[in-house]
Amino acid sequence: MLLPFAGVAIFVVAFEAVVRLGVLPQRFFPPPSVMVWALSNLITQPEFHWALWNTLSSWAAALLLAAVFALPIGFAMGASPLVYSALRLTTEFLRPIPSVALIPAAILLIGANVEAKIYLAAFSAFWPILIQTVYGMRDIDPTALETARSFRIGRGDIWTRIMLPSASPYIGTGLRIASAVALIIVVTMEIVVGIPGIGLMIINARQGANVPNVYALILASGLLGWALNTMFAVIEARLLHWHPSYRSVTP
Repeated sequence: MLLPFAGVAIFVVAFEAVVRLGVLPQRFFPPPSVMVWALSNLITQPEFHWALWNTLSSWAAALLLAAVFALPIGFAMGASPLVYSALRLTTEFLRPIPSVALIPAAILLIGANVEAKIYLAAFSAFWPILIQTVYGMRDIDPTALETARSFRIGRGDIWTRIMLPSASPYIGTGLRIASAVALIIVVTMEIVVGIPGIGLMIINARQGANVPNVYALILASGLLGWALNTMFAVIEARLLHWHPSYRSVTP
């Protein structure tokens, strides 16, 4: 349990020593202790609180928007071979497009604003949720479905008692992956376009030659991503504790 933290501690101590000994120039690589000190100062500033709120609110809106569209489409594709065949080619064409490559198009169509950040992040987060939902629906035990139909169980009960519970672990994984993807795109848009958020604070710190703050804000972004991923993992384990794949998971 403590092994991952021991690895992080060893890396931090080694990095601190390498910088302090002059192997790496402190001008470009501040020691971890300096980064932590800079971060501790930043988290007390209202500017950081506002930037964090902008990033988190955009992330939440993008993830919600992606889920609203991806889940029903994924259910339809997974449950109906006809729908799957009709949408498969479109999905395979759009899914590999790098979201970063769509930044100019997003700015052109929507503008350099928060809406562009949300829509592009939602587009990126849409695909993991969609694909995992389809996989979950197509992995349902056909014997269970046939048994339910032989007992004349209603369509609604089949959905709520068999299909949705069977697909839930896949959906949970898709949401967790989409959460990380959405955060990456949100911060990227803030950096590239200059939209308010943690990314814009990183750019401002770089332009002001405040190297410790640059690394402190990058560290804050990483900690934010780790916290969100951990949150989703805990929620998954709690809500799906009855599923065999989660019975041995201790959050």
